[in-house]
Amino acid sequence: MLAVIKTGGKQYIVKENDKLKVEKLEANEGDTVKLSDVLLVADKEIKIGMPQIEGAYVEAKVVRQAKAKKIRVVKFKSKVRYLRTRGHRQPFTEIQIVKIVA
Repeated sequence: MLAVIKTGGKQYIVKENDKLKVEKLEANEGDTVKLSDVLLVADKEIKIGMPQIEGAYVEAKVVRQAKAKKIRVVKFKSKVRYLRTRGHRQPFTEIQIVKIVA
């Protein structure tokens, strides 16, 4: 079974037992999260939501909460001696898909 879910403003194609990194969710490690924004479910037949499928959800287990690698953000203006450097680490949640219910 295949599903397209929406979380954190992004859409993901998921199957059972998939691991993926999504925008930070308010849950602890080991918790089960119910994602109800299911846009498409494909099994023997394809169901497309307008925009979501009523009653469909995806259960996922939170594997870990962490931060991504640091990125450098640089502002630079030539000939003015202006240089500003900042760093940023985006928090994310790694989840494992347990069950897809259509």
